[in-house]
Amino acid sequence: MESPNDWVVIGEITRPHGLQGYVKVRMHTDFPHRFDDLTCVYVQQGNAEPKQSGFRLVAKTGGQLVCQITGISDRDSAGELRGALILLPRALAVKPEPGAYYIFDLVGLSVHSEDGALLGTLKEVIKPGANDVYIVEQAESKKQILLPAINDVILDIDLESGRMLVRLLPGLLDE
Repeated sequence: MESPNDWVVIGEITRPHGLQGYVKVRMHTDFPHRFDDLTCVYVQQGNAEPKQSGFRLVAKTGGQLVCQITGISDRDSAGELRGALILLPRALAVKPEPGAYYIFDLVGLSVHSEDGALLGTLKEVIKPGANDVYIVEQAESKKQILLPAINDVILDIDLESGRMLVRLLPGLLDE
């Protein structure tokens, strides 16, 4: 079994569409054009192992996609896929622009202040609006530090060494 880090989620099946087994898919990608010529995906239901399936984009409508998954030919079968994830092997992920990162690459990084102190581990990235916010969990206390993902705070991200270097602006830590 491949680890979850070997996959990239590019969509989620939200509901059946029509009577012929088509499904609506909410995109989870910054590269929506990737669906245009896609012919093969992996579908994962719950915690089950992803299964390879044929795939065809039928239409783009209302911010979602209408798609056909091989072997799904009626509304009831399509309904059983509600909530399933559409995955691709990580090796097929579109490479992000320099200075841009996938969230799944950031989660788990050790976070250090510019004076070298270990602050904790990046546990989650939230998207509340103007900029992302990195949630860092301190190792011993389990307290959370909320870091805005802005250039004044995030100084360096080194995926190879698994480290993020940050500048703590006044008020970011409860003292």
